[in-house]
Amino acid sequence: MTDDVCEMCGRRAALSFHHLIPRKVHRRKRFKKNFSRAQLAGGINICQLCHRGVHKLYDEMTLAMHLETKEKLVTDPAICKHVNWVRKQKRGLRHPY
Repeated sequence: MTDDVCEMCGRRAALSFHHLIPRKVHRRKRFKKNFSRAQLAGGINICQLCHRGVHKLYDEMTLAMHLETKEKLVTDPAICKHVNWVRKQKRGLRHPY
């Protein structure tokens, strides 16, 4: 993790890698058949507050089936609401998730 700019909220913070198609579903036939290895490995670098929010809002299967691209993820209304909240937080804030 390094301090860089989050691809969702734009804050400078320690980032973690978010797989757009969660690793938990990579072995399922549907995903092996319909996505390349590169697509399965694809993701974005986001801050911990954004990452926790994404996984709190949606389970892995929902993320894999409906929010599998950055564009879909950042335009989802629930995610947008969370990201707007994150943008207002101070750097280094510890959230009780």
